Amino acid sequence: MIEKIKQNIEENKGNKVKVRFNTGRNKIEEFDATVKELYNFVFTLQTETEIKSFTYSDVLTNIVELHFKK
Repeated sequence: MIEKIKQNIEENKGNKVKVRFNTGRNKIEEFDATVKELYNFVFTLQTETEIKSFTYSDVLTNIVELHFKK
C-alpha cells in the first residue's frame, strides 16, 4: 500500500498539490504546495515560505491528505 502511495506522489513530482494536514486536537492546516523531493521514508513539499516533510505513513493513515492539481 505504501508503495502505491509513493508511486502516486512520484508521478506528481514538481506538480502543485492541495494539502490538508491534521495537526491533532481538531486542528486542520490547509495549504498549497509543490512536491519537491522523495526519499525512502519521507517526501518534502515546498510552500510559498517553507519546506515541509511528511512520511508516506502520514498519507496512509489520513493525517495528511493530498489533492493533486493537474
